[in-house]
Amino acid sequence: MTLTSGRCKLFGLVRCHSLSFRGSPVRLSNTLANEVLEKHRKSELSIDKEENEVPMPSAPREFRYVYPDFLPEPDWRKRDRIREKLERLDMYRRRSVMQIPEFYVGSILAVTASDTNAPTKKNRFVGICIQRGGHGLRSFFTLRNHVDGQGVEIMYEMYSPTIQKIEILKLEKRLDEELLYLRDAPADYSTIPFNMDRVPHPPGAAVPLNTSKVKLGPRPWYARWERYDLQGVEDLGLPEKFYKRAEELAKPWEKYDIMRKYRKSINEHDANIVMSEVQQNVKNISRSKERQKRSFGRKS
Repeated sequence: MTLTSGRCKLFGLVRCHSLSFRGSPVRLSNTLANEVLEKHRKSELSIDKEENEVPMPSAPREFRYVYPDFLPEPDWRKRDRIREKLERLDMYRRRSVMQIPEFYVGSILAVTASDTNAPTKKNRFVGICIQRGGHGLRSFFTLRNHVDGQGVEIMYEMYSPTIQKIEILKLEKRLDEELLYLRDAPADYSTIPFNMDRVPHPPGAAVPLNTSKVKLGPRPWYARWERYDLQGVEDLGLPEKFYKRAEELAKPWEKYDIMRKYRKSINEHDANIVMSEVQQNVKNISRSKERQKRSFGRKS
């Protein structure tokens, strides 16, 4: 077997090789010459050169917690940058019409939404936010309250056109990222009057952290809470065998797994690009609303 090489003029870039195997030549096309590869490495469109010369956009760090719905999906298999861009444009348009305030898991909200079965009517539900998730237009949050002795939960799509108003009655955080264990707690922990007065929060002040702990009711529970690292729950008071089983199933090494953390989070560069865009558009939305108020004031 002999190997010979020659040049072909395919856009001036491709170098074709001919491989002789037992007297019959076989051509290997679509291979770039080494000098062409070096030219592309030094191109103006090089990623390394772009990252080194173009300054990374910056946005306040707290924007990631105030606007987590704008962050892309961490799973790269579910990402589409064109779809993400179009979704963000729709989210900006929705925010220009309806104000979506800052809130966290543990905050008390009042949501006014139109009735899908009766378009002329609307419902107002008050509850504590026990869960928040999703990305882009699929962002959602769940409110829980006890009504007539029955636990009621409503999951809202944050950018749904049926939502007319979102009010923050009490802005605060909790020790855990989710409060699903309130389903197994006494009703007092999630009972909120519908006529609750709004607790004022000074603009620019830090969001208060509610460090109170919840006492769960007797088993059976919604989940095996002894197997979760919960900070806002009192001692469960279970027999020793439950805690031993929890230790056997625990995976303490996951907090040291750098690749697992990388796969479940957005890299710094992409997050900064998105948050800087959000910062600029939020400013534009606030300015346009101020102009509208001024114009309405002059007309009146």
